[in-house]
Amino acid sequence: MTNNTGDMITLASAEQDSGGSNLSVATPPGAEDFVITNNSASGIYEAAIGGRTAAGLVYSKVGSRVILSATSVFPEFRGKGVASRLIGGVLDELRRQGKTATVTCPFAAAFVSAHLEYADVLDPASPRSHPAERGQ
Repeated sequence: MTNNTGDMITLASAEQDSGGSNLSVATPPGAEDFVITNNSASGIYEAAIGGRTAAGLVYSKVGSRVILSATSVFPEFRGKGVASRLIGGVLDELRRQGKTATVTCPFAAAFVSAHLEYADVLDPASPRSHPAERGQ
């Protein structure tokens, strides 16, 4: 990512990005320049707004399955739904590519739980492997 990742905040719950549990992938006003890129060398899907890196979603690959590990958002972009749009965009792309996802990131797990339209993208053998999702 092009900005200093030390300034990023890793999201551990839905409330940190959206101000509540109602996660939305709707486009906020003024965010027309929202672009998601795959930095495969670093294993990060990056979201940029107006050419500035706003958020990242760390991932790894196992065959055709992508493990979504952690979501981070720079402080100035928090509370604007950026992480939700990033996760939704990544899941849409994985669906187009015929890949599946396993969610280990707590924020991504909350997003998927709130957006059942992404259930088909989750790997049926291992859809979630976050301890909270396993009841531990």
